[in-house]
Amino acid sequence: MAKVCKTKPAADGFDMPGEHEPHAEIWMAWPERSDNWRDGAKPAQGCFVEVARAIAEVTPVTMAVSAAQYENARGRLPENIRVVEMSTNDSWMRDIGPTYVTNGQGERRGIQWDFNAWGGLVDGLYFPWDKDDQVAGKICEILRDDSYKAGIILEGGAIHTDGDGTLFTNEECLLHPSRNANMSQDEIEQVLKDNLGVEKVLWLPEGLFNDETNGHIDNLMHVVKPGEVILSWTEDTRDPQYEISQRAFAFLSNATDAKDRTLKIHKIHIPGPLYLTEREAAGIDMSDGMEREAGQRLAGSYANFLITNGRIIMPLLDPKWDDPARQVLQAAFPEHEIVGVAAREILLGGGNIHCITQQVPAV
Repeated sequence: MAKVCKTKPAADGFDMPGEHEPHAEIWMAWPERSDNWRDGAKPAQGCFVEVARAIAEVTPVTMAVSAAQYENARGRLPENIRVVEMSTNDSWMRDIGPTYVTNGQGERRGIQWDFNAWGGLVDGLYFPWDKDDQVAGKICEILRDDSYKAGIILEGGAIHTDGDGTLFTNEECLLHPSRNANMSQDEIEQVLKDNLGVEKVLWLPEGLFNDETNGHIDNLMHVVKPGEVILSWTEDTRDPQYEISQRAFAFLSNATDAKDRTLKIHKIHIPGPLYLTEREAAGIDMSDGMEREAGQRLAGSYANFLITNGRIIMPLLDPKWDDPARQVLQAAFPEHEIVGVAAREILLGGGNIHCITQQVPAV
């Protein structure tokens, strides 16, 4: 039986493996919110199917689906993808699923963060978020994995680890007053060390321009392996992203990781800039929390890819920049197969391929 441990993962000898390490499976959640996904979420559902299909060729996939959408999802997804009924408020599995830690002795445990829809009543994107907040615990129950409750508001997209003692995050997100306003940076860092078994936390200043998650790290950068990262980039000095990328590059260039390595940085040019079209905006139901208006700048990023079992699933977002992005990824991951999936429909909802997936490490 799965139990909730009263201790801390690091004290129990557990730490968070890097995404480049082997996976047992990937979890996703089926999109259906009509105030986030256009045209009744049908275009987004088609995109989720293609992402799941690309992953399932190398890693088993489980799709969490509401009772109302179960029959539709089961009919649209390939037979080799497991479909389980689970209530959610939306479909960002990276942020609502458990973050896993392992102990190098064949054991894994999940971490249940507290979820408040990226800002709660301050600047959260929807209310309620109670079903999303239960997802991590439910997945640990289904997989019979013990878990921990970290007792801090945090989303999986707000952290990256190299699996070798270093955690990457940023101040804009984790220090935002809508997350853990009663905690100092030092206190938050200690919670991260206690729960993820990391030795050093690198705090970048901010996230990608106009990212409604308050700047998740996974939209700005990704970890290739210990000592090596990929960073979203632009050479356009008029783009607000230019200064953000410059500051991030300066920070990473002057940083050392937990093992005192300097970092090799691969620059990956952002798509676009991309904007929500009038036709796309017209297909989205109006709501209080999420701004979905024609002309809105989309937080497009090629850093928002998934690494899984020898394959990179990357978003295809802009014909001008898709191939250069693929070349950067192939150079960074010479042993991996790079598979692109047309992902604008995911971007319209506020994230991308990394955001809609959460890995369970192999042990």
